[in-house]
Amino acid sequence: MRLLVTGGAGFIGSTFVRRVLQGAEPTLAGADVVVLDKLTYAGNEANLAPVATHPALHFVKGDITDESLVADLMIGVDAVVHFAAESHVDRSILGADPFVVTNVVGTQILLRAALDAGVSRFVHISTDEVYGSIESGSWPENHRLEPSSPYSASKASADLLARAYARTHGMDVRITRCSNNYGPHQYPEKVIPLFVTNLLDGLPVPLYGDGLHVRDWLHVEDHCRAVALVLERGRAGEIYNIGGGTELTNTELTGLLLDALGADWSRVQPVVDRKAHDRRYSVDWTKIRTQLGYAPEVDFAEGLADTVRWYAEHRDWWEPLKVT
Repeated sequence: MRLLVTGGAGFIGSTFVRRVLQGAEPTLAGADVVVLDKLTYAGNEANLAPVATHPALHFVKGDITDESLVADLMIGVDAVVHFAAESHVDRSILGADPFVVTNVVGTQILLRAALDAGVSRFVHISTDEVYGSIESGSWPENHRLEPSSPYSASKASADLLARAYARTHGMDVRITRCSNNYGPHQYPEKVIPLFVTNLLDGLPVPLYGDGLHVRDWLHVEDHCRAVALVLERGRAGEIYNIGGGTELTNTELTGLLLDALGADWSRVQPVVDRKAHDRRYSVDWTKIRTQLGYAPEVDFAEGLADTVRWYAEHRDWWEPLKVT
């Protein structure tokens, strides 16, 4: 099998690539992996260092909006796993154009190229943020899309394009929508690595609004296991929610991180809430559990401790990123 993994040098994409090439996904054993990554601020070729010399890895620096390059790379590909995205909500509020270009136009170019090349499977990685906010209960996959930010609106648009290619052209397109990821190699603009690295450096941590926004936390290894399940055993045209099973308010999460790093609440700096800040996310992942046998394997307490330890031991990875 030959896989094209977009955004394969980013946080989640590189975890998936490492798992495939290091044998953590037996059903993908022996796969050739082509990584296409633009290496923007959040892409880091160092994330692939553990597999950099693997003979099955083929790294290409390039943009998913480069139609000629994408068309060339699709030749001989059996499946696409599309992680590449602009993904930071705050950045999308400041300027939405890059989000529309990468997340919408880039996805369209990939879908068209995959269709033209006769690629047999296309897994589009999306987010729970496309659903908007939910006060109680959890979203099933058929819930209406009500994105709040330019980021989530661009991802919802990409989801609709992917669905359109499945319906119009009969393409085997599968969509996943995950909850908040955490783990090693996450760029330090996201809440857990931002708080951990700030605390390690003796800096304050910013807590939005009243701190009562709720997120479900999913370890990146569990997310990538679920993506592999969808790639191998999912059904064409279907959407699969991927949850972690640990819902926390931002205040609760902050308390856990303070405890893990021996800090107190004097290090917390309240900041004005984000515009249109969704109150709560919660996905119903019954479908992927019952149909594909998915369940999270990483205990949150252990996963968070391991993540904190990784950042403490890898200053050489994140310190240059916080300078730029």
